[in-house]
Amino acid sequence: MQKTLVVAGGGAAGFFAAVTAARMNPGLKVILVEKSGKLLSKVKVSGGGRCNVTHACFSIPEMFRKYPRGANFVKKTFHQFFTTDTIQWFEERGVRLKTESDGRMFPVSNSSQTIIDCLLQEANKYGIEIRLHHEIKNIYYKSDPLAYEIRFNNDLSVPADFICLASGGYPKSSMFDWILPSGHRIEDPVPSLFTFNMPGNTVTSLRGISVPDAQVKISGEALNERGPLLITHWGMSGPVILKLSAWGARILKTKDYRFEILVNWLGDRTDILIRDEIQMLRHSSGGKKIRQKNTWDLPQRLWEWLVEQSGIPDIHWADLSAPLLNVLVRNLTNQSFKVEGKTTFKEEFVTAGGLLLSEIHHHTMESLIRPGLYFAGEILDVDGVTGGFNFQHAWTSGFIAGKSIAEKSMNMDDR
Repeated sequence: MQKTLVVAGGGAAGFFAAVTAARMNPGLKVILVEKSGKLLSKVKVSGGGRCNVTHACFSIPEMFRKYPRGANFVKKTFHQFFTTDTIQWFEERGVRLKTESDGRMFPVSNSSQTIIDCLLQEANKYGIEIRLHHEIKNIYYKSDPLAYEIRFNNDLSVPADFICLASGGYPKSSMFDWILPSGHRIEDPVPSLFTFNMPGNTVTSLRGISVPDAQVKISGEALNERGPLLITHWGMSGPVILKLSAWGARILKTKDYRFEILVNWLGDRTDILIRDEIQMLRHSSGGKKIRQKNTWDLPQRLWEWLVEQSGIPDIHWADLSAPLLNVLVRNLTNQSFKVEGKTTFKEEFVTAGGLLLSEIHHHTMESLIRPGLYFAGEILDVDGVTGGFNFQHAWTSGFIAGKSIAEKSMNMDDR
């Protein structure tokens, strides 16, 4: 008798679970349901519409350290499907990936539509039935025979032998309520990967300016990151800020997203080193105006703003007094900013939190509580920093779930 798999969630993890199960067991009926009217919406908008598919990291010990939550879990799952497998999977289907200087990997086409088309073609190739506007209302668990009945908001119901929940992360605990009757517990969700708001701060007048190597610390906490920083009309963003938000997701939530950051615009250069360099400038370029092009290659508008913030008038380097020098050094290497709120983007929303990993078998993605119930993607309490790490978890967990379901269904057929 034909077995049925229902995959809940039309995102990266859901599609990967569905196409893997269907490919490995052609006799399995696979239905993919999506509550909205759009498929692969995060894939569409990620990476500025280019889709940051994965990261060019080929060492599991190095890779798993990019996950603030779930590191030990992905440390195990990556042995089954890793970055090298992702690259090969897409290349075998005609999608070549390229690596950028920061390690992020994108399709050569520079278009997320390439990834979407590939996944849709794969789903069509293996006869996966896709149903939009199907939001799960209840799941009825049957023990004899072992099966499930899924009821949707449109009053339709579908029987299933296997279910894979890949419905993504939720911003509120209450949104997991439909899963709780399974017996699974959740770690309360909080936002991850968000930008810092600085309303009223004049730094926002520099919106659009980026610094390739800045270091940012959360004052009073053991949280600091280094990397590109982008100034926006609402505050600060860029990889360094997004990484900080990921590692500090729970701490910053307790602060109600009101805290102080310290920015070193020159990366890891110390105040002592900068002080010495300025003293050399006073002697070698004493006749030049301070507001002229700076020696550290900071964007000119940012440099002029820093000079202004330091209270330095339109003077020459030779005329820079010791008190003003001290202020300039501090602003270059340890400038303080008040953060008052965050900005998250609905389509790219990432959460810290989700289903407890201790209740899920890492080798199969199957529930340790309900046989035949599987999970993949961000619904789990796993999240990575920015750079393709969340997508890699989606591909990995989706592949493992699909493979496990295909194998289990074939074993049932053999009996």
